[in-house]
Amino acid sequence: MTEAPVRTLLLWCPDWPVLAAELVDGVPATGAVAVLHANRVVACSEAARAEGVRRGLRKREAQGRCPRLTVVDHDPGRDARAFEPVVAAVEELAAGVEVVRPGACALAARGPARYLGGEEAAAERIIEHVAQTCAVESQVGIADGVFAAGLAARDGRVVPPGGTPGFLAGLPVEALGRPALADLLRRLGVRTLGGFAALPAGDVLARFGFDGALAHRLAAGRDHRPLAVRRPPADLAVTADHDEPIDRVDAAAFAARALAERLHDQLAAHGLACTRLGIEAVTADGQELHRVWRHDGLLTAAAVADRVRWQLDGWLTGSAGRPGARPTRPTAGIIRLRLVPDGVLARADLQPGLWGETGEERERAHRALSRVQGLLGPEAVVTAVLGGGRSPDDQVRLVPWGDERLPARPGGPTGFDRSGGSARGGGAASSGRGAPLPWPGRLPPPSPAVVLPVPLAATVHDAAGEPVGVSARLQLTAAPARLAVGAARPVEVVGWAGPWPVDERWWSPAEARRRARFQVCLADGAALLLAVESGRWLVEAIYD
Repeated sequence: MTEAPVRTLLLWCPDWPVLAAELVDGVPATGAVAVLHANRVVACSEAARAEGVRRGLRKREAQGRCPRLTVVDHDPGRDARAFEPVVAAVEELAAGVEVVRPGACALAARGPARYLGGEEAAAERIIEHVAQTCAVESQVGIADGVFAAGLAARDGRVVPPGGTPGFLAGLPVEALGRPALADLLRRLGVRTLGGFAALPAGDVLARFGFDGALAHRLAAGRDHRPLAVRRPPADLAVTADHDEPIDRVDAAAFAARALAERLHDQLAAHGLACTRLGIEAVTADGQELHRVWRHDGLLTAAAVADRVRWQLDGWLTGSAGRPGARPTRPTAGIIRLRLVPDGVLARADLQPGLWGETGEERERAHRALSRVQGLLGPEAVVTAVLGGGRSPDDQVRLVPWGDERLPARPGGPTGFDRSGGSARGGGAASSGRGAPLPWPGRLPPPSPAVVLPVPLAATVHDAAGEPVGVSARLQLTAAPARLAVGAARPVEVVGWAGPWPVDERWWSPAEARRRARFQVCLADGAALLLAVESGRWLVEAIYD
């Protein structure tokens, strides 16, 4: 016996990527706005639609239809962050909310309907509450199953119980959200969900596969997938208010220890451990201070207290860090201190070693460097992260101590080119048909020992004393014979290799960079990495 679909209430916020851009980045949603992904429109505002902009249009065509169009890059993270207050507002009236996607959330309709006086009354109450709490317009649809409720929300409909198959029957096959399947069905003469649902299930499975069979069940109104509801997150932050403003480090340290112990006890009660700590402070005149500390292990009560004390010390002493930097001392004493466990995980994932704690030297180093950051700021201590790239200066990114060590470009020394970059001419080739390509034009080993922060100007001459150049076809005008760096005396070139050409981001004139690189050995024993860019020779790095 087939399980009946769950009566579902789905809240939908139209044009959510556009609205999220307004909420997070301040882009006015009342204007002509389009959100683009892979150079195609994925969402647009009402004003843009009035000018003929539609989903799926290319950027150039959309701008041709609406010259005043504001283009915003698609950012799923931004959409999710902006949607969190909406979900929290819905959870204030009903429990068991599932986020379908940023801009849409669903919950079982039975509870709100019984508590708020019926399905229509529940829909109106939720819409009104979201509008008052978040200043966001939304629509609600109620039907049997999440799929049908999502389609009903487009019209703000409440489909009667048992009426979902009839509601779906007249909708076009494009409502399934599967463009390839919809195109195939139309070519086969099936244009509505009702016509698709009438096909035998066995034939649909044989012809369209598992995904087609799932779509067939949705078209027939047999969406029995249970809601994957989320539990409202517990408020784990701890706050301490002080009648007398704190302006001394010793008083701040005392307050920090008491608050850290409260936070640690609260996390322990939930079986959690803190790995990222947010420290917030409010001064007597309303100034707000905020700093996030990261840690790759368990933050004990003592470790939390240390970091809070260091941070308060850095704020209250007003250390300017580097000479000429703006002072960081707050304008008044601190009257409120709040600790937010910004990153938590189950305590079982952070067990110490069998014979006690390990990595004590690492912990001492981490405490010392974190202490420096508390006084001078997070950018005062940085570490290098190796990533992908075609030149040594492209492959290293400096990140603040404690931050996530993510490379600037994907693909390390043996990684693959997944950045969308392109190099024309020269470089490594694929090792097999369809295999991922390494960075085209990447320098061969060995890597240079010193990468100059600012390349040095150089001149290269041939045996006759004439300047050596590189043609548009990447051919040397003559063999290099002598090299002079800056105003130094020329040195004889005893060996050279290259060129390794690279033509990066040629599709963006403002970011385009085209150059050819050479490795040279000099008579004085030096080995250099040279580059020719815009007709100029530059020394980029030095080999051991």
